[in-house]
Amino acid sequence: MTEAILLVGGKGTRLRPLTVHTPKPMVPAAGVPFLTHQLARARAAGVEHIVLATSYLAEVFEPYFGDGSALGLHLEYVTEEEPLGTGGAIRNVASRLHSGPDDPVLIFNGDILTGLDIRALVDTHASSGADVSLHLTKVTDPRAYGLVPTDDTGRVLAFLEKPQTPEEIVTDQINAGAYVFRRSVIDTIPQGRPVSVERETFPDLLSAGAHLQGMVDSTYWLDLGTPAAFVRGSADLVLGRAPSPAVPGRCGDRLVLPTATVAADAKLAGGTVVGEGAFVAEGARVFGSTILPGAVIEPGAVVTDSLIGTRARVGERSVLTGTVIGDGAVIGPDNELRDGARIWCDARIPAGAVRFSSDQ
Repeated sequence: MTEAILLVGGKGTRLRPLTVHTPKPMVPAAGVPFLTHQLARARAAGVEHIVLATSYLAEVFEPYFGDGSALGLHLEYVTEEEPLGTGGAIRNVASRLHSGPDDPVLIFNGDILTGLDIRALVDTHASSGADVSLHLTKVTDPRAYGLVPTDDTGRVLAFLEKPQTPEEIVTDQINAGAYVFRRSVIDTIPQGRPVSVERETFPDLLSAGAHLQGMVDSTYWLDLGTPAAFVRGSADLVLGRAPSPAVPGRCGDRLVLPTATVAADAKLAGGTVVGEGAFVAEGARVFGSTILPGAVIEPGAVVTDSLIGTRARVGERSVLTGTVIGDGAVIGPDNELRDGARIWCDARIPAGAVRFSSDQ
């Protein structure tokens, strides 16, 4: 297997305001765009040619990655004029593939952080003779996912979308968002219209008698669709819990990029990242958070499990927990922002304007 398709066209609406100016795969995780980690892991598994299926803010990708030679890859970009869904996006880029009809093509979603053994998935595909092979993972609460029950040989039996009752939960195996397709199967996907690979392509293949094989790989897996998950994924990359050859430094409690400035008595821990040109002032404490390029954390501020956008500013003594601050926003001194707060890009919050405790 030398080819892959990477689906990076989504709008990332659940991640707003992070994705107002930046497509989700380009939001930095552990110091580099998240997409860098996926490309590097694919290259390490032997992939040489990757076609990026782009749509939302498509113009951002190629100026950053170019032809992919810096990563040892050959990258191509195909932009959808109208969103085509996961299956439609795969079909839309098929003409750029060089594989023969029976060759394997790796396909993965641009918002999954995983330790998947890619070579093992390809080997499973080859040894089982499958038309499509799926990476499956086990989750404690499968209600938010599509269930994929298999028989004792791993052959897929059904696709069950987001079960809600106990009777519907027949397995804890879910579709983990990485697949190997036989090249010829891609050409059976309808062209020029939206198609969901999860809701249409896979069920249709199954009903037509195709062989769909599941491989359960229960290494690290995280859907980065929410701000809290994205922050955690970045921290896990820094801490070494999630594997990636693209982390720009040694794994540990913190990652401070070369042009960032951190005061001597500031405390950083929990997989915190301080991006290029960012500044963390004296007495500040930052735990498990991502500070994007050019952001400023002023003296005495406490930031936990949060993401601070590009050029944003957190004022003196402000306390942020589980929050997202959009690009260019300013949080005045002595504010308290708690779990789930999202401050939009370029917003201004005056000193002491938001609190959960007394001002004394």
